Amino acid sequence: MTIALAGLAVAVGALVQGAVGFGLALVAAPFLAIIDPRLLPVPMLILATAHAMLALRREFRHADWTGVGWALLGRLPGIALGVLAVAVLPPRWFAVAVAIIVLTCVALSVVRWRPRPTVPALLVAGIVSGAGGTASSIGGPPVALLYQDAHGPRVRATLGAYFAAGSLLSIAGLLVGGQVDADALRAAALLAPFMIVGFLLSSPARRLLDRGWTRPAVLALAAGGALALLGQAALA
Repeated sequence: MTIALAGLAVAVGALVQGAVGFGLALVAAPFLAIIDPRLLPVPMLILATAHAMLALRREFRHADWTGVGWALLGRLPGIALGVLAVAVLPPRWFAVAVAIIVLTCVALSVVRWRPRPTVPALLVAGIVSGAGGTASSIGGPPVALLYQDAHGPRVRATLGAYFAAGSLLSIAGLLVGGQVDADALRAAALLAPFMIVGFLLSSPARRLLDRGWTRPAVLALAAGGALALLGQAALA
């Protein structure tokens, strides 16, 4: 029953991320934290890596590779902060900080601010994303907000490339920190079929969002992710 409930959350998250470009962790992680906290962050990061590779393969030619590179450069120090949070400090404080930053950016975007994927913005977003993604598995909103005005394939492919490399870096950081074990690998393997089903179901939703709904979806999911982080912090 536990695996079935966790798998349902992963499948829905995979469908959302396949359609919008991110959302797997922010949809699934709060439920996984309640069902079995051991499913975070390593199993979720493994699933996120696999999903990102599938998404990148589907829309490879649309990725902004320059933007991905700068965001990944910023992610490196963010990963160090996330590993520190997992190993030494209560991760909830990092989660709260990331959530507040994301909610502020969403609010400004709704009012008047339209962030762009400039080099400084990508570096900062990478740092915030790396910290949040490593400590809590939710790292998509900071980078996604920079591409909120891009067309759907651009958003999905760019985030897919960023998540594929970034999640691998986070897993490597947690491995060095002693957080990756056999139980985490088994849990990821059990949940992988659910992730694949969700990804396959995302194609019809992807075509719908590409009709002008990408930006509202990005803003809504970013705000939802921040609220999910606050919820995780409250439960920690």
